[in-house]
Amino acid sequence: MATTYDPLTNTPPQETARAAPPAPSPPGRGPRQPDSVGDLIGEITEDLTALVRDEINLAKAELKEEATKAGKAGGMLAGAGYAGHLLVLFVSLTVMFALAHAVDIAWAALIVTALWAAAAAVLYSTGRRRLKDVHLKPEQTVQTLKEDAKWARHPTS
Repeated sequence: MATTYDPLTNTPPQETARAAPPAPSPPGRGPRQPDSVGDLIGEITEDLTALVRDEINLAKAELKEEATKAGKAGGMLAGAGYAGHLLVLFVSLTVMFALAHAVDIAWAALIVTALWAAAAAVLYSTGRRRLKDVHLKPEQTVQTLKEDAKWARHPTS
């Protein structure tokens, strides 16, 4: 028995058994015959299948973890949006009550409402104009797919 110390795990010395000599081949048989090509291809196929399956499982785990993080971040953004909405509401009320010192409260409310209506109209028209510029068809992808199909039909040209 040999005594070994593992410096990576800082474990105390342990007794390990020496490797046993290889077992003799069964009587009547010579050395092990090599596998056939079909057996080798089968093993490669099994290994590739296992590898792809493991990679898919890893990708699923990573995506689940990232989706969880994205969900939490989205919830925080939604909370920030709600807080921002309340901020705009109370700032609007503050402006309205400040204007009420100069004019009647009803006129102050109407002025603040008109300001918000103007802001809404500007945002609506800008958003609508920008939405018309959106093209959902991926033009570059379609073009490269057409080129790939053309090349596949005539690979030497």
